[in-house]
Amino acid sequence: MPTINAILKELKNVPVNKLEDLYSIIHSLQTNNKKSGAQKQEILSFAGAFGAMTKRDYHNFVKHTRQAREKLFDHNIEL
Repeated sequence: MPTINAILKELKNVPVNKLEDLYSIIHSLQTNNKKSGAQKQEILSFAGAFGAMTKRDYHNFVKHTRQAREKLFDHNIEL
């Protein structure tokens, strides 16, 4: 796991024209972001969406989602 100092060293290499994109990415990763009322409602609209799934279908869905995430995030992202 990289340290904050290692990350800061890498940030020095980010081109100036990509800083706004980088800021947006970092901001989106923060766990304490306050969601707007509309966004909360949109998220809550999915509550119970998996209730009609069988256990087998749900477990297959979770397995597929994990595999997709691992494939998506198993490489370095270049800005």
